[in-house]
Formats: sequence, structure tokens, C-alpha cells
Amino acid sequence: MMRIIFLNRYFPPDHSATSQILGDLAFHLAACGHEVSIFTSRQRYDDPHAELPATETIDGVRVHRIAATRFGRSRLLGRGFDYLSFGVAIWRSVLAVANPGDILVAKTDPPLMCLVAMWAARQRGLHLVNWLQDLYPEVAARLGVPLLGGVVGRGLMRLRDAALREAAANVVVGERMAHILLSRGIAAERVHVIENWCDDEQIQPASRDNPLRGEWGLKDRFVVGYSGNLGRAHEFETFLGAAERLRGARNIVFLFIGGGSKLGNLARQVSERGLDAAFRFIPYQPRDALKHTLTLPDVHWLSLLPDLEGMIFPSKFYGILAAGRPFIAVAARDGEIAKLARRYECGIVVEPREADALAAAFGDLAADPDRVAAMGSRARQMLDAHFTRRHAFERWRALLASIG
Repeated sequence: MMRIIFLNRYFPPDHSATSQILGDLAFHLAACGHEVSIFTSRQRYDDPHAELPATETIDGVRVHRIAATRFGRSRLLGRGFDYLSFGVAIWRSVLAVANPGDILVAKTDPPLMCLVAMWAARQRGLHLVNWLQDLYPEVAARLGVPLLGGVVGRGLMRLRDAALREAAANVVVGERMAHILLSRGIAAERVHVIENWCDDEQIQPASRDNPLRGEWGLKDRFVVGYSGNLGRAHEFETFLGAAERLRGARNIVFLFIGGGSKLGNLARQVSERGLDAAFRFIPYQPRDALKHTLTLPDVHWLSLLPDLEGMIFPSKFYGILAAGRPFIAVAARDGEIAKLARRYECGIVVEPREADALAAAFGDLAADPDRVAAMGSRARQMLDAHFTRRHAFERWRALLASIG
């Protein structure tokens, strides 16, 4: 039996993507007979004022929720205090409960959690595993966060790299991210690619006869869907431009299910440009509704700023594949998503500012249901061959067993 401690700012019942993925793995390991704990916050991603229980056990996982400051994400200084207070509280809590030889798995929310984990691992003789969902401070620097593009950013990268070199293993979510770590001098034997996943046993391809189509007034429409967070790593201007070009296509409707820092701006611009009739905005739905919400669209749209290739990989990608739907991505044409789209002929990629090409892609697919069905079938085949949750669990179990 292994003793495994996870660190992450959010954990179920929070519904954010990385929280759900962490919950899946933690619950699976607990069901396999391992002793699993999680140190997390008392908040939800979409509700910073939530006050979840300080301690509880969920499906065999012991959950420790840490109190920290709550200045929120709106101001950089306040966010920094939140990160710092949470990191200090996590460090103290781990030292209080961890035993030598335990496996400490640190995710990347808040940023630089790997440093807190490294210091705790040193003091308690723990095996450190970093689970990198993104690369910080590179992402922040590319997004223009003040100070992080210069000397401060380079200093933080050196500290981050020290934690990665000291770890027993660093798990990344894509091949491009692995290449970046190797280029930073991280030893190849300490870098492991294990992609994210979805509940592909519950989410299965389904016909267009979806109960939500009638409920949401989408019957007989060609639905372009977006599910999840629309945040700073995503770009919607190209998508909005395509929607304007399709203003006269009454059969096409754009469905957004979720939230995020950019969603309000998108909704405002939709209204200002007189496109309300073509859009539907639906709040986050319960996880057990994904089998309906992900199979409702005929095609999914996703986005990743080209400058962030290799630093982030959108986890919503796997739910799209599981649903057996094709995707159209606004992303780098030579990026990881584009490579998979071409190899398996299950998606289309256009780059930012190519609104004409994006509109044409939506129009072409709306006019060719047989092509849509064939692309969706190939999407699910790709997932079954390479990206199932069961496959990811097996790789995680093997990795942790080799360490502990």
C-alpha cells in the first residue's frame, strides 16, 4: 500500500476541469487500497466565498481544506497574497501529517506549488512528483502579466526548474510540454507524459436525438458547441468574426456552456453586434450531465493561443473525442492539436484572425452531415486507442509504484 498526498487549490465537489481530473485519480487510487489524502482550499473555482468543510472523507480520500486569504483574482497583488498564504498553510499542514517515504504529488494551482512541495519533501523525506497542467511563469509572461517577462520571470523559472530537477518524477500533459522541460535541462528519465482524460465510459457517442435540443430550443439546428472555461489562454475574436460572416445562416447556432473570465466580454460583444439570435449561453452543468451536453453539438469549437503551445493543453479536448464529435480549433497550425487533427482526420484547425476560413469550415460541415459523422467516429477511435481514462490510470499507478 502506498501513502499518497496530493496538493491542489481545488477538489470535488468543485467542478473545474483540473479538480475533476485530480478527483478521478485520487478516488481510483483509494479504491485500489492506497491511503490517499488531498490538501486543498475551502473554495470553489467559481465561488471564492464558498466555505467547504475543513475535513471530510470522500470515496475513501481524506480531504484537508486549508483556510487562506481571499482577495480574489481581480487584482494582481491580492492574488499574490492568496497564493502565498495558501502555500504557507499547505507547507505547514503537510509537515504535520506526512511520513518519510510518502509520495507527494503537487499540481500547478496555485503557480509554483512545486516550490512548497520541494521544501516539504526535503524536510520530511518525501518522494516528490510534480504534475504540470501548465508551465508557469512562461504562461503568465506570454499573457503579459506585469514583471514576469523580465528578470523576475527568469528568476522564477530557475526556481521552478530546481524543483523539477529535485523531483522523483515530473508528469506533463503533452509531448510539446515534455520537449520544453528537456530544453530546460530536466533529465529525460524524470519527465513522463500522461495526458489528461475524461469519463469516457459515461460519455459515449450518441445520435442527434438529444433531450436538451428540445429543452434549449435547438431542434433542427446545426449546433457549434463550446464547453467549459473561456479564459485568458483562449481567443474568441476569430470566432466572433466567423459568426458575423454567418449572420444569414439561420440553421447555425453557437452554444456556450460554462463560464470564464472572457465569457462576459463575449456575451456583450454578441449583443452589441446584434448576434443574439445565433447564440445560447448556458451556465456550468453538473458533471453527470456531460453525456448529454457534450453530445448535443454537431461540432465543437476550442481555442488555444499559438504563443501558449506546449505550455497548456485544453483538457476539454478529451470530452469532445469521447462524445464522438469533430472539432474546429483556433490554434497554431503546427501545434499539438493540429497534428492530431490531421493524423486522425477528426478536426479542422485555423489560426487566429482567419475568420473567413473559420466561417467557411462551419458552413461546410453544416452542409455535410455524413462528413461530420465520419469525423466524429474517427475522433472516438483516436480516444479509444490512445487517451482512455483507464489507460491513464494504469500509467499513473505504474509510475507511482516505481517511486514508492
